[in-house]
Amino acid sequence: MSHDEVETLARELLFAHESGRMVPALPSARPGFDLNTAYEVEAALKRFRELAGHRAVGRKVGYANKAVWRVLKLETLVWAQMYDDTVHQSESNSVTLALAHPRSLKIEPEIVFGLKQAIIAEGLDATAALESADWLAMGFEIIDCPFPDWRFQPSDFVASFGLHAALVIGERVQVRAGSIAALVDQLARFKVRISKNGEFVEEGSGRNCLKSPALCLAELGAAILRRLPAQPVSAGELVSSGTLTAGHPTDRGDLWNVQVEGLPLPPLTLRLT
Repeated sequence: MSHDEVETLARELLFAHESGRMVPALPSARPGFDLNTAYEVEAALKRFRELAGHRAVGRKVGYANKAVWRVLKLETLVWAQMYDDTVHQSESNSVTLALAHPRSLKIEPEIVFGLKQAIIAEGLDATAALESADWLAMGFEIIDCPFPDWRFQPSDFVASFGLHAALVIGERVQVRAGSIAALVDQLARFKVRISKNGEFVEEGSGRNCLKSPALCLAELGAAILRRLPAQPVSAGELVSSGTLTAGHPTDRGDLWNVQVEGLPLPPLTLRLT
């Protein structure tokens, strides 16, 4: 795709994002569109949002499961930007969130990291990845699909904000040098239990994110360095490290809760209005 075609597609996807309109024709069905083009569209979306006064605050991960990489012809996970108006910090671990123009929402429990230093090396292990983190927290990501029937390719995912609608972050726990060894073990073993309107929905595990959210953080850092060496994950950024369960449909009025076992993080409750 030419530069003008990339910008035209980015404006189309931005309009859909801001208006709640659906996108009937997948970008991946259009001539010249591939994963490389998708990241060009994603960069254009970031420019447009910044021109509108918003600020990119971090990155969200997609496809943090190696089992699907071969099927989808991926070499690594994918990512998209998150923004100052889509990320919400909880001070009480109980949040009420209103979303404008929802289309087809799903909710995902995720571990969120706040970074204190950039990731500028590939091949990091879980310990080295955590040494870059200032804190971690439990989070709920809300995703919203602009494509009919939730059918899309990884390139469509990247070009449409990673389906990102909102991220709610629970209480932050500092990552201290003396706690990293324990966290490495805990992040590979911990479990979460999510409930909807008081009824149990699913149990998930840290192993669902590349065997550990810390390893997912390391893989994200490496993947970005390979594609965009001048734009590494940097100090001050947030990273939402991939879902711990399946994504579950949700709508206004739903009350969600996630309980954490094996990791020193408190429960998080979210109500959608």
